[in-house]
Amino acid sequence: MPHERFSGVFSSVKKYGVKLNPQKCTFEVERGKFLGYLVTQREIEANRDKIIAIQQMKEPRTIKEVQQATLHRFISRAADRGLPFFKILRNTKNFQWTEECGQAFMELKSYLERPPLLSKLE
Repeated sequence: MPHERFSGVFSSVKKYGVKLNPQKCTFEVERGKFLGYLVTQREIEANRDKIIAIQQMKEPRTIKEVQQATLHRFISRAADRGLPFFKILRNTKNFQWTEECGQAFMELKSYLERPPLLSKLE
């Protein structure tokens, strides 16, 4: 029976009192959205809808908007590419969007047009 392989999962769910909503549960799918990412057996992809939203996004004007504009898991050298953002987030009282931030923001948007995949090592 194919559902036998889920018995361990369901035992843990029951043991720890976790409640599942059957309408939100999906089993034995090849690909699906999970926590905002597209997940397959072999890889994790950035959600295309989120990438499109970021590409269409205007430059952030507040600290909260800077914090929301992140897909750092999919950006190689994210710390280097996002350094201008980290600098302005250090001083929250005097938030000022700089030309350096604007340039970094445009470069990130361009980079995200071809996001990498995170693959499982074999």
